[in-house]
Amino acid sequence: MVAKNPPMGWNSWDCYGAAVNEEQVRANAKYMAENLKEFGWEYVVVDIQWYQPTAGSHEYEPFSTLCMDKYGRLLPAENRFPSAKKGKGFAPLAEYVHSLGLKFGIHIMRGMPRMAAHQDLPIFNSEYRTKEVANPNSICCWNPDMYGLKCETMEAGARAYYESIFALYAQWGVDFVKVDDIAREYPHCKKEIELISEALRGCGRDMVLSLSPGPAPLDRAEHLKTYANMWRITDDFWDDWRLLLAMFERAEKWCTHSGPGHWPDADMLPVGALRQCTNPNDWTRFTQDEQITMMSLWCMMRAPLIAGGDLPKNDEFTLKLLTNKEVLEIETATHCGHQLYRTEDEIAWIAPRRDQDGVYVALFNISEKTKTLGFVLEDYDLEGYKKGVELWSGKEMKLQNSIKVKVPKHGAVIVRLK
Repeated sequence: MVAKNPPMGWNSWDCYGAAVNEEQVRANAKYMAENLKEFGWEYVVVDIQWYQPTAGSHEYEPFSTLCMDKYGRLLPAENRFPSAKKGKGFAPLAEYVHSLGLKFGIHIMRGMPRMAAHQDLPIFNSEYRTKEVANPNSICCWNPDMYGLKCETMEAGARAYYESIFALYAQWGVDFVKVDDIAREYPHCKKEIELISEALRGCGRDMVLSLSPGPAPLDRAEHLKTYANMWRITDDFWDDWRLLLAMFERAEKWCTHSGPGHWPDADMLPVGALRQCTNPNDWTRFTQDEQITMMSLWCMMRAPLIAGGDLPKNDEFTLKLLTNKEVLEIETATHCGHQLYRTEDEIAWIAPRRDQDGVYVALFNISEKTKTLGFVLEDYDLEGYKKGVELWSGKEMKLQNSIKVKVPKHGAVIVRLK
């Protein structure tokens, strides 16, 4: 099964925007292999516009010249990814990532390059041509690189184009594909999601299919679970407490849809060194307590964990945050994690272990001051547990029918009851 557990990895967007290059990808892959792989981190994902030679920030250059082959399939810009020369594409970079025991991923936009449609190129291994399949009336509102496809009126041609690009990605050795401008575009994206999913699953190589951006509509959960492995439940998530606080409501609604092969995606973890393409000294604006809250919530709801910072610049705190084995185990050892209650100042979540060896209780202080949070065990039929361990501090707790713990503002604790 693809994505039996929530995928864990790194994505280049938060730190390098559209400007990431091969040297930076290799450096992050090397760091992951040396410091994070043993804890379950494995995907190295190159985000948007790797095919755009002059990309230099988080901003897009409208109507720029893109790199593509004679069949209208995008290729890595060789000035940014030198190993792609001589038509090799991402195969050499994927091979390097695989040599480290990791997996390689890329970002794409739905549809085909508008350049390909304008040039009316043949579609690989088919009778169709790009111009007849492209839909010039379907354009992303924030990036005009692509035209959508006529998935309803030219289904066979649209299918042929998607099959052509995934055949190429399989040759390169791609393990993860993030498809953008699609997850929140229901109902008109429904057929396109199906064609993309079928092309990916038919290409002969296992790949995770991730859909962005959000918020995906909750009433389409079953369709998303059928055709994708991950889908965004939010728009781009950044290091802002207001966005993190808002994520609790999304997590509560979506957590019941987390399961083997399909995971609601709360977006990347903006930790460590961010926005490096504009300021090499930039750092996450989350406090340490807010980062602990974020990791705690993501793990309790079993969301994918995709780090967004420049990994080689990690400080001691960030590394420890990403390598807390006991916290990360919640992702794979639990089922049906969900919110128990929410008040004006605090939120409680619970997640039982599948092996019945304990229960995790997470307490979140969402107030603006340090508070002592209390959790009465018998209220939730948990009074049989007499011992607990707080996973972020490692401190053992003696339970007297309740958990009482002082938590900083915007902070969290996770107690494993045994």
